[in-house]
Amino acid sequence: MSSKSRSVRLPVGGMHCAACSTRIEKVVGAMPGVERISVNLASEEMDLLHDPQDAPLEKVLEQVRELGFSVEAPQEQSVLDLKIGGMHCAACSSRIERVTGRLEGVKEASVNLGAESGRFVFDPALVSQRTLRQTIHDAGFTTSIPQKQSAGDEEARIAARLEEKKRVVRWSMAFALPLLVLSMGHMWGMPLPNFLDPMHAPGTFALAQLLLTLPVVWSGRSFYLIGFPALARRAPNMDSLVAVGTGAALVYSLWNTIEIWLGVDAQARAMDLYYESAAVLIAMISLGKFFEARSVSKTTGAVRALMALAPDTATLVDGEEERKIPVEEIEPGDLLRIRPGERLPVDGEVAEGQSHVDESMLTGEPLPARRGPGDRVYGGTLNTTGAFVMRASLVGEDTMLARIVRLVRDAQGSKAPIANLADTISYYFVPVVMALALASGLAWYLLSDEPFVFALRIAISVLVIACPCAMGLATPTSIMVGTGRGAQLGVLIKSGRALQRAGELGTLVFDKTGTLTIGKPVLAEVWVDPSAGLDRDALLRLAASIEAQSEHPLAQAVVAAAQGPLPKAGDFLSVPGQGVTATVEGRTVAIGNERLMQARNLNLETARAARERLEESGATVVHVAVDNVLAGLLAISDQLRPESEKAVQRLRDLGMEIVLLTGDSERAARAVAARLDIDRVIAGVLPDRKAEVIIELQQEGRVVGMVGDGINDAPALARADLGVAMGGGMDVAMESGDVVLMREDLFGVLTALALSRAVMRNIRQNLFWAFAFNTIGLPIAAGLLHVFGGPTMSPMLAGGAMAMSSVLVVTNALRLRFFVPPRA
Repeated sequence: MSSKSRSVRLPVGGMHCAACSTRIEKVVGAMPGVERISVNLASEEMDLLHDPQDAPLEKVLEQVRELGFSVEAPQEQSVLDLKIGGMHCAACSSRIERVTGRLEGVKEASVNLGAESGRFVFDPALVSQRTLRQTIHDAGFTTSIPQKQSAGDEEARIAARLEEKKRVVRWSMAFALPLLVLSMGHMWGMPLPNFLDPMHAPGTFALAQLLLTLPVVWSGRSFYLIGFPALARRAPNMDSLVAVGTGAALVYSLWNTIEIWLGVDAQARAMDLYYESAAVLIAMISLGKFFEARSVSKTTGAVRALMALAPDTATLVDGEEERKIPVEEIEPGDLLRIRPGERLPVDGEVAEGQSHVDESMLTGEPLPARRGPGDRVYGGTLNTTGAFVMRASLVGEDTMLARIVRLVRDAQGSKAPIANLADTISYYFVPVVMALALASGLAWYLLSDEPFVFALRIAISVLVIACPCAMGLATPTSIMVGTGRGAQLGVLIKSGRALQRAGELGTLVFDKTGTLTIGKPVLAEVWVDPSAGLDRDALLRLAASIEAQSEHPLAQAVVAAAQGPLPKAGDFLSVPGQGVTATVEGRTVAIGNERLMQARNLNLETARAARERLEESGATVVHVAVDNVLAGLLAISDQLRPESEKAVQRLRDLGMEIVLLTGDSERAARAVAARLDIDRVIAGVLPDRKAEVIIELQQEGRVVGMVGDGINDAPALARADLGVAMGGGMDVAMESGDVVLMREDLFGVLTALALSRAVMRNIRQNLFWAFAFNTIGLPIAAGLLHVFGGPTMSPMLAGGAMAMSSVLVVTNALRLRFFVPPRA
């Protein structure tokens, strides 16, 4: 990816099957400057990575529209809609437009006096919502933000889409069912009045069927408005199959109706009408699409639940005054009052007071965490007991909740490699089916004694039963539900690829400090060389003076153990992978590992026995040299996580090979490995070498996962087939890990692996049923059973079966909502 590349996610309308999404990917993906494109049929979104110079976004969008789909460019500016009170005449509205229009960053100000509303287009980098509203208030008017729909914009969009599909189903069924009774009732022994009986009034009988069919065709007109143009562009889709199949039945029936009214063998023609096949087929497919849409809408429930956690308003503390403001107006540095039972609006830190905050929506941890002054708090979490004041730091799209939603959305819009097969088949599937339908119809008409009507029915059945929707939905629906469920459990899986890779892992590499251990080392023991002329406190005082300038966890353990004020260190020099040197009170002090001491040609023999004893206990040993003489050793230990032993055992039970990779000494690393029953240990590895170790393991033919804290392990996490980042390094973890554990708990690794295996199993089930349905259904629809004296499949039954295949696939994917992680 070049530095000029831009990534954008856009909604795409008009897709109806996997052939649609695959065609967009193939055509747009072939454009110069388009580096990556992924189209998700289930979420109706396009994820695009492109070079704006070689492939301008507008050119890409134009290509998508030429393919017959709708897509809009993203908004680069913010839009604020307000209800405005206190206006009495046109001068008032004009005044508001003038004062706001003069603000830097306001691109457009439009005020409607009659509706008492205003719309303002502005650049949020130059002017804030609060400044806009304050300017209007200063001009003597009141403002309020219109009430959002309770379900949010996303919920409203989905509800509107479902309502539209439900309306189509109602209209279709309202006319298709009477049509079915009219056309077939006399065959079932249901008498018809003479003026509708085909034997007495064939013209009226045919005309009544036509009049009942027209509203159904009109309600399902999208099949024709989309299907025929797609066919003309030589890019047929599922709508093309329905349009051609029902269109053939309609044209044939309409021709027979004309002949009936012309008096050409009227009674025989009246029994040769297929209006009900076309109408019921459209009604059944519309019903299936409604059930499918309703099921698919549930796959994004986890994201909508996360989005709903953010409150709409917050209490701003402005000096002695407190007032409610919309969350959109919060700026970094604002003080906000959080009362018991309220959700936090943005990220920040506690400024005053203390409470217990339920952070389960982020971490999956059910118990509220105590938070006091200086502690970090996150938007969307729930304040349970006391009241406190927080200082906002991250707002809008920068909050942890917004980033999680964005990550989950990205994952839901991604594809797993296993989807490539289904996409490729779907791309060629529709034209192959149309050729098969034509061949089947011609074969029965030319090579058998069956009449033309029979051959037509066979062709229509083949067309309508072969829908690639089930294949297109098999993978994305499982990924959407699985990643959403993972977010609820505190496990963020960033892509479909990561899901598939997690299910294929054979080797898991663990960092030690901060991953298998708690990551908060403490000074356990100080050994002083008797010949150094220093006592314990003096040695520790010199070491702590230097370590006070380092952020390393081991350094902080030394500083925490020192007593009293520390002298100032000068000439501080860090030696990567070895340690640090400095001068303290005129003395040269070096602190680090054995390599640093050897580089300074120091004699380490006097400390060998002490060093081996300390390392065998599992401690990390730091050498301290004063004036080029080894003066002592500092033993720093880090406690194992309480769940480490059991979690590693459970992973081993899953067939995983466990590897311990650490920069610590061989002896200290093996002491930890022995407690966890880990056989393979790779010790003494510097941070920049860890990625090389991962490559060496991969060259042995292993699928390798790396579990680290997301800080110094970032290169190894990125290089591994699957990087699992612990939540302690939250910001870095979200960038470097394929899977992010929001809670610092190794059982999250088990949850991620078990969930990935469940999702991949679900995808394989979906693909099996999608392929099996078409493999079995197509020959039957083509009349294979009839060759041996069996029944044929009517177009109506084929349409119902086709619709239900997609519902079956989505319903199977929804089972992942009830995934339960392995018990500790």
